[in-house]
Amino acid sequence: MSLPRPVMRATIALVGAAVAATLVAAPAAADTPAQVAAQAAKRPAGCGQAAPQQPGTSARHTIQSGGRDRTYQLHLPADYNPHRPYPLIVAYHGRGNTGAGTEEFSKLSTLPAVVAYPDGVIGTGDGDRQAWQGAPYSAPGVDDVAFTNDLLDRLEATVCVDDRRVYATGKSNGAGFTGILACRLADRIAAIAPVAGAFYPTGEDCRPSRPVPVIELHGTADATIPYPGDADRGLPAIPDWVAAWAKRDGCRVQTPPKRIEPDITTTRWVGCSRGAEVQHVAVDNGGHTWPGADIYSGGGVTTQTIEAHEVIWDFLRSHVLVRP
Repeated sequence: MSLPRPVMRATIALVGAAVAATLVAAPAAADTPAQVAAQAAKRPAGCGQAAPQQPGTSARHTIQSGGRDRTYQLHLPADYNPHRPYPLIVAYHGRGNTGAGTEEFSKLSTLPAVVAYPDGVIGTGDGDRQAWQGAPYSAPGVDDVAFTNDLLDRLEATVCVDDRRVYATGKSNGAGFTGILACRLADRIAAIAPVAGAFYPTGEDCRPSRPVPVIELHGTADATIPYPGDADRGLPAIPDWVAAWAKRDGCRVQTPPKRIEPDITTTRWVGCSRGAEVQHVAVDNGGHTWPGADIYSGGGVTTQTIEAHEVIWDFLRSHVLVRP
């Protein structure tokens, strides 16, 4: 015998409601110890901890590395949330400059990232000028690669940063040092962005553990680190240095140079191994400067047709370190 339609609808509705109530009331299955451990392993160590300084500020910090006190300027974005991992940019100053000085002209602290500006150690030559490993005037016996490892360990333990999105940039001697980091710390540095790089020969055979994305910016009228190179100092022609990275990254195609602004020409290498990419940004008549800087960043002409920090960020943010 069939029920009348109104009664049938009411019965179905009551049964459905009872089932739904049972499902809502049922407790969720607890995560297994293995699942809890896996979730904890994925969470960056520095997340959930109190910020080392007020968000939106820059402050100087000190760590021990290689038996020395080493310093760095740290900037946290204004929206810093200790429960959300941020990209980390490490910016290396040029010879004779400081981390704080580089922050002033680079505008990197305006980006949606945590930015660290480490200080080099006073090297050789005229004046008390801080420098980085790999240059003929760098301080003897100072291991700045080890310092970078120590700095990353500190930052990843105390600040909520994503260790898959750690990037290195710098100017001049600091830019040259990012090339060394790409060779030696490819397991920690996702991509590099040297500006007006001083790429002195180190005598090492660069064999990174993975293809490293690279974008290099350089003025064609740079009188300090000449664009065509300087054989007397062992400095390569900048296009040759970039092309060497394209070869190292297994890039199959070089695109034709493209004029994107009246004084800016870009060249790209694509089809690289494991999603890497190489770019070169040439600034016509540009000096030993940081493109877009509003204050002094080096000798010669500073173009205002592009902002280096924006160009760098557009490139870096598209590359994430993928570990096996």
